[in-house]
Amino acid sequence: MSERAQPLSLRLQQAGGGAVAAVGRAFQRRWVRWLAILVGLGLTGLLLIWLLFARGLPSADTLLSYEPPLPTNVRSADGTPIHAFARERRVELAFDEYPAVLIQAFISAEDKTFFTHGGIDFPGLAGAIIDYASKFGSGERARGASTITQQVAKNLLIGDEYSVTRKVKEAILAYRIESVLTKQQIMEIYLNQIFLGRNAYGVQSAARAYFDKDVGDLTLPEAAYLAILPKAPSNYTPERHEERALIRRNYVLNEMRDNGYIDEATRAAATASPLGTRPRARAAPRATGGYFLEEVRRLLIAKYGENSDDGPYGVYSGGLWVRTSLDPRMQKAAEDALRDGLARYDAGRGWRGPIATIDAGEGWRGRLVAENVGTGYDDWRAAVVLNKAGGIAEIGFTDGSTGTLPSWGATMPRRGVGGRAYDYLKVGDVIVVKRDGDNYLLRTIPEVSGGFVAEDPHTGRVYAMQGGWDERGGQSFNRATQALRQPGSSFKPFVYAAALDGGMTPASIIVDGPFCVWQGARLGQKCFRNFSGGNAGPQTMRWGVEQSRNLMTVRAASQTGMKRVVATASRMGIGDYPAFLGISLGAGETTVMKLTNAYAMLANQGRELKPSLVDYIQDRHGKLIYRTDNRCAIMQGCRARDWDGKPMPRPPMRSKQAMDAMTAYQTVHILEGVVQRGTATVLRDLGRPLFGKTGTSTGPTNVWFVGGSADLVAGVYMGFDQPRSLGGYAQGGTVAAPIFKQFAKVAMEGMPVVPFRAPPGIRMVRIDRKSGRRVYGGWPGTDPKAAIIWEAFKPESEPRRASRRDEIVKRVVPRAERVGPDRDFLQREGGIY
Repeated sequence: MSERAQPLSLRLQQAGGGAVAAVGRAFQRRWVRWLAILVGLGLTGLLLIWLLFARGLPSADTLLSYEPPLPTNVRSADGTPIHAFARERRVELAFDEYPAVLIQAFISAEDKTFFTHGGIDFPGLAGAIIDYASKFGSGERARGASTITQQVAKNLLIGDEYSVTRKVKEAILAYRIESVLTKQQIMEIYLNQIFLGRNAYGVQSAARAYFDKDVGDLTLPEAAYLAILPKAPSNYTPERHEERALIRRNYVLNEMRDNGYIDEATRAAATASPLGTRPRARAAPRATGGYFLEEVRRLLIAKYGENSDDGPYGVYSGGLWVRTSLDPRMQKAAEDALRDGLARYDAGRGWRGPIATIDAGEGWRGRLVAENVGTGYDDWRAAVVLNKAGGIAEIGFTDGSTGTLPSWGATMPRRGVGGRAYDYLKVGDVIVVKRDGDNYLLRTIPEVSGGFVAEDPHTGRVYAMQGGWDERGGQSFNRATQALRQPGSSFKPFVYAAALDGGMTPASIIVDGPFCVWQGARLGQKCFRNFSGGNAGPQTMRWGVEQSRNLMTVRAASQTGMKRVVATASRMGIGDYPAFLGISLGAGETTVMKLTNAYAMLANQGRELKPSLVDYIQDRHGKLIYRTDNRCAIMQGCRARDWDGKPMPRPPMRSKQAMDAMTAYQTVHILEGVVQRGTATVLRDLGRPLFGKTGTSTGPTNVWFVGGSADLVAGVYMGFDQPRSLGGYAQGGTVAAPIFKQFAKVAMEGMPVVPFRAPPGIRMVRIDRKSGRRVYGGWPGTDPKAAIIWEAFKPESEPRRASRRDEIVKRVVPRAERVGPDRDFLQREGGIY
């Protein structure tokens, strides 16, 4: 049938169906086109986002090796933690070390869906965007919607800028972080790096700062309080915003209940608890060995720098573990001995006046803490005068408590003025007091100061160091290492050591008589004198050292040659000096550390020592990166696990011989006489072989004692920072040696009593102590003042038996007329004429 023959209805139906089909085909083409457009726009948008935000963002992979700034931890020789160097107080813990209740508190406060989302809380993000749009231009800050992962991204990778751009970057990075780290790793980083106020970075440090506890000991309400701090610690400080902090803490406890972590009874009990935080402002505790630690800090900074920008081991961020040579018992003994010595000297001189003056109005406690007063003794306290009336002064302390200082507790005279110290007290004066029953007594910090060093003479390891009264309160100047002072007579042993090297012996006769030198037309003639005046005529070298005779010293220096003397001082590390005779009497400046180390080298048979405060250093992972004594590291089979029953390997001696071993021993042997019969007899009752020398510089401006045993050498000096006379009665033997004695009683307790070991070649010969002549018919006694003693000589230098003719020559022939063989013989026997 033709198309025309078909019924009209059929033709219309067919035409309609075609139109529908055509319309359908057209619609399908438009849908595909729009879909393509939308997909294209989406891809373009993603490309733009990547170009604008994602490109250039740090890689989340960097968090795999992320290491937060950690303090440098310092330990004593026995491994006891004693200090930490840090600008950010932080302790890094592993995820497993954080208690579950703490993690639950932070999740409830910060990100309740943390363990289920992929890095972004989309509902929260949408709400934050709406809130930001509603507040745009108003100056108000929109509420945040950052997940814990986003906070990690913000704090560690992109910073804290307030903008939409930052939020987008934060979200992108959070997504990336979730793809490379586990939830536990993210939470560990978060809990270790967040700032929670009070200079506490990380939750462990915050637990210590707010509650003086470790995280494992925190109670539920304490953990909830820490959980409210990440957003704005200053908004919840217990000192100013306690009520606000309680409300927010209780909100977290409610959330923990709603999240199923605690039940209602537990929540109610925790909500009823006070904050329980400890006060923030408090006086800085006096660290063990504060001066020692400050010296360690300087050494570490010089080696590694301060921060991570200076290298991977920056002192304040590198997380180093430092083992020092500090002996806590000896350090405490050194601190007490020096402090007691300074206090003894200052006793009876009156009150020096207030340490400072502050505003005693509201907030006085913080201002008093800021003064950081170094009181020295543990039972002395810094205080501020708050009120004064009716013979009673009300005083306040750094912990906020108060007390009373009655007028009878401040009766000492005002130094340089007279009258009672109490009459000069004013409100706001910062003073030092000591408790006496229910009241307090006024005390004063001595103006005189000093330094102390104790060292191992076998290794150079420094056991103790005290550089003044107290390192706090701006007294960090270390007089043990930084104060250049004239050592006076404590330098003399090195003059005589040079003379021994030049051929003299301990029995050599040196005239203790007038000695003058011409110093040129400009300076004229210089005449030397003994400290006590007068002279004793010809005497042995030993007697001259024991009695510290100046005239004998300069005569020996002149005979030996000052070039030899200053060369000896330089090799021993004391200092580099011009070859002037005055140097022989200790006119050249040095430090306690240098001079103590030189004496330690004498006890070490002349072998060079380098004073060391650090034994070894490890990085944050425990890898050894520095060892002071690395001799074992270069030896085969030196490690304990390499030993197989063979004799223990002996590391080689790597130090050079700074002084002839026999000369060093002769010097030490002579210096034993200083303790037995000379200027340091105050030490004789310590009951062990000791050597040493006192020193008193012109003025006297400084008093010294340096010496010790075969296993421990120490040095001490005392004087004013701006040198002036200590008073004519002040001498090394009466002021400095007792300080050493007090230290030695504690430090040497339990140490083996051993003699000084003579090196090969030394000949011990019986001589008459006064004449220096050899003795054949008698034996040395136990009395230190016995006429016959053992003396140390180098081979072929000991006195020989004198003939009858020589004895007659000595008695009969005037000294000036002894010529030829007689004079030569007498000179060989030890006489200098």
